[in-house]
Amino acid sequence: MERYTLGLYEKSMPSSLSLAEKLTVASEASYDYIELSIDETDEKLNRLSWDHSERKGLLDAMDSIGIRIRSICLSGHRKYPLGHPDFAVRQRSMAIMCDAICLASDLGIRLIQIAGYDVYYVPSSEESKKRFAENIAIAVEVAAREGVILAFETMETPFMDTTAKAMHWVHEMDSPYLQVYPDTGNVTNAAALYGTTLEADLGTGHGHLAALHLKESNPGVYREVPYGHGHVDFKEATKVALSLGVRMFVGEFWYTGEEDWRNLLKENGLFLRSALKEGEKALGL
Repeated sequence: MERYTLGLYEKSMPSSLSLAEKLTVASEASYDYIELSIDETDEKLNRLSWDHSERKGLLDAMDSIGIRIRSICLSGHRKYPLGHPDFAVRQRSMAIMCDAICLASDLGIRLIQIAGYDVYYVPSSEESKKRFAENIAIAVEVAAREGVILAFETMETPFMDTTAKAMHWVHEMDSPYLQVYPDTGNVTNAAALYGTTLEADLGTGHGHLAALHLKESNPGVYREVPYGHGHVDFKEATKVALSLGVRMFVGEFWYTGEEDWRNLLKENGLFLRSALKEGEKALGL
């Protein structure tokens, strides 16, 4: 049995594919599971309104294909953030959060990665941080009721661009249902910005790291950097994460119209598994 599982971010595949087709493709490319995307587009947010038959259909597809959706990347809060000054936006934000938790519960998903933003398209303030804290506290209660873990992604904005900053909120809420789900690309960029290291930053989350996004980046560039063309040290990242008890990893990269995207899925999977094996070897595992 492998010491870890390697998931595949849904957006690494063409959006024209059905979820059943994505599950099949991920299995054929030797990934262990899929991370579902609930982003700020209406197409993805509408998934929160799936009825019983649609949810059952997805469960049946997972059983039939033999690969599951084990986590959700909930980035819809970028458009509808928890700390937004507009009450109506905050209401929508909390509805998205609660509906995502219920969807996860219905699909047997135990982990939701949530965006570490108080606001995104408007300026952050002491008031936005206060509203964020109030709404996170409510969200954690809902998650605890459903037995679903929420985990902050380290982002590209100063509010929560490091594991250490995410841990401030974990300690504030003091619940097993709120943890941290760092992003190697974002953490590496933050370490370069603040003169620290990935190892030191991830270490601040010891005992609270639910999973790790394996994403490439370059200084100031946070998306769509091909593996091996950035500055993330994946051997070091996986070694540190494994030493801290992380066992769920997700390859986060995007489909951007490549004709050979199926081969790219396989190549990226091999690249990430090689890094994980190097991390294990460095730890003597």
